[in-house]
Amino acid sequence: MAMNITRRDFLKGMAAGAVSVGAMSAIPGFVAPVTAAAEGTPSETIKSLDMIPQAYLNPQLSDAEFRSADMELKTLFSPFKIRNVELNHRMVKSAAGSACYLAGMTDELLEYYFNLAKGGVELIFVETIDFLEVPESGEYDAETKAFLEKLINGVAEYGAVLGYQVSGFGMGENEMTVDEIHARQARMVQVAKGLYEVGFKVIEFNCAGFNMPAHFLSRFHNTRTDEYGGKSIENRARFVTEILEQLRAECPDLAIQCLIDCVEENDNIANNPTIMTLDTDVTTPHTKVFTIEEGIAAAKLFEAAGCDSMHLRVGPLGHHVAQFATDLYFIVNGVEGATGFGTQYDFTRNFQGKMIANTSGCGAALDIAAMYKKELNIPVGVVTYMDPAHAPDFFEKALEDGKTDFLIMNRPLTVDMDYVNKLREGRIDEIAPCTRCLHCHSGSNEMNAIFCYCRVNALTQRVMREGGPATYEIPAAETKKKVMVIGGGPAGMEAARVAAIRGHDVTLYEKKGMLGGLLDFASIVKGPHENLQDLKKYLIRQLEITGVTVKTGTEVTKELIEEEAPDAVILAVGGLRDTLEVDGDVPVVDMERFMFDDLGDNVIVYGSNAQAFDAALWLTVHKKHVTMVTPSTADDFDIQQSQHAKRMMTTALYALGFNSFPESSIKSVKDGMATITMETGLDTVIPCDAIVNAADMLPNTSLLDGVSVAETYTIGDCAAPFNIALAIRGGNDAGRAV
Repeated sequence: MAMNITRRDFLKGMAAGAVSVGAMSAIPGFVAPVTAAAEGTPSETIKSLDMIPQAYLNPQLSDAEFRSADMELKTLFSPFKIRNVELNHRMVKSAAGSACYLAGMTDELLEYYFNLAKGGVELIFVETIDFLEVPESGEYDAETKAFLEKLINGVAEYGAVLGYQVSGFGMGENEMTVDEIHARQARMVQVAKGLYEVGFKVIEFNCAGFNMPAHFLSRFHNTRTDEYGGKSIENRARFVTEILEQLRAECPDLAIQCLIDCVEENDNIANNPTIMTLDTDVTTPHTKVFTIEEGIAAAKLFEAAGCDSMHLRVGPLGHHVAQFATDLYFIVNGVEGATGFGTQYDFTRNFQGKMIANTSGCGAALDIAAMYKKELNIPVGVVTYMDPAHAPDFFEKALEDGKTDFLIMNRPLTVDMDYVNKLREGRIDEIAPCTRCLHCHSGSNEMNAIFCYCRVNALTQRVMREGGPATYEIPAAETKKKVMVIGGGPAGMEAARVAAIRGHDVTLYEKKGMLGGLLDFASIVKGPHENLQDLKKYLIRQLEITGVTVKTGTEVTKELIEEEAPDAVILAVGGLRDTLEVDGDVPVVDMERFMFDDLGDNVIVYGSNAQAFDAALWLTVHKKHVTMVTPSTADDFDIQQSQHAKRMMTTALYALGFNSFPESSIKSVKDGMATITMETGLDTVIPCDAIVNAADMLPNTSLLDGVSVAETYTIGDCAAPFNIALAIRGGNDAGRAV
């Protein structure tokens, strides 16, 4: 299959109607930007849309096919109950990725939960925090008790209640004696009872992922042969059912929820052990994954033992973050279903073929939840990128059809803490979108302090910390200023938004004919999964709401700055990419146009940043033989993306034959062969028809040299090139500082 489409057509998108978006969106990896292009955009042609077979394995619907917003959200905003906890809408904040990253009994932790409640969330789960759990003595100290009262009473002021996820079970389920099991159960009951008595309204037991209850439930992990093991689901569920029975007896009014893997799949086949002898067949762990049928049977046992609601999530055996952020399987544009282990799921077969796999991970487990709901008499909630602002009709219909009773959400609510209120009021276009980059979840608390942040919400993990904003609120300016923002990318738009909210007179200048910076281009390369078009539309809408004057098609010069005489200038014009000089007869193509030139079959991508990896993936998916050459170390590969995005992309790329040379250089290119000097000092020769220059960008601040404005700021890539998240962070900081 080969089709030609012009660069102008890509950028004009649906607004101009030059391309049949419905037809083009059937092509995996295609995204049609919705903003009209600037006049004078060159009409260049993407040379080929031929793709590797992997790109056609899990085809995706277009936005137009599943993101309609025509229905009234009646079911979403209808009441339901979990035992005696009454709620007025169907959106519940999950525990994942919240309090475990907030250290100690701090005002930051309090404000985090207060803002979720203020934003309209009525049931908020707190993740396991050791200092909040009742000590084994059974008594909180005075400081902890006072903090808990402040936390619980604070959210109650906004009509919200707190739930608590109990997950500190430990490991070693197969080695424990029965007496040790009973002691562990008693401790979990003590923790839950203590939390209930101090004011938590719902207790959730985490029986999923790598927690001990999940291991008891699993035929893969549980090798016991007594009443807590074996093939019997009753035996394997016994560890949990006995906890539920004991807790229900002691706390008859407490609402109890259980989180389980509603279906499992073995994602790391190569590294899981096999059982093999000379006289028996090979038995692989693939046969021991937790099936939907086992999950339903376990859920029925939990219900009988006193469970009041179920929280369902997907359960790959080897990849923790994909268990609750299942949309991660769709982050690799053109290799949807990439597992993170160099293989690819076929969603018509894997996970028993029951996942919704054509909506880029949105609501992926809804059909599985429906199977549970048919068999249970208690409410069923499900997680897997539940975001009704993203696809309103899709989720309203799922609720209306009874596929699930409530949506368990995390990232959308932390990106925009006023999410529920805005959605209730019909202000969907004012909701900051989750771009599903997974920067918000890192591998350890130490890493979170460095790398864990939200790409869109510049306050996450920064408020009330050294170097971050002092408050969540945006303070009014003491003196109104005339502010000139130069550059209409994410950094500039965020700076203009915040400065305008503070009361300044803000004008934003963009030399192109439209706003967005490189977001359109990034959206084409990355595909629709990361919602970068939504981010652009949100930022543009914010400029309208806050009253920013926007002047596109205007290149700012030093003379214009002097003529306008602003009180402050915020420079956000993006970085510069250095030229790449190569000894030889090969075309060197700029990163921003690699999709529009005829590169031949063998392409070197020079650089190893996120843009370089995005280019390498796009080219590989489009049947190019790609080699990456970079002066950077391997440790610096793709560091601008989250570790989770990096993992999915790099394993997929290497499995597709991609090769890389860190700490290396291009010595020369002649007659279609490139000589590469490797980190060892030795040379190797590889085929090369073209080179894409994706080298790290350089700062670009010269426009401010010598200007007479007293207050100036440089932000985003023009100051310190890195990624969208730090650009928006810089914009937010500058808008607060001006």
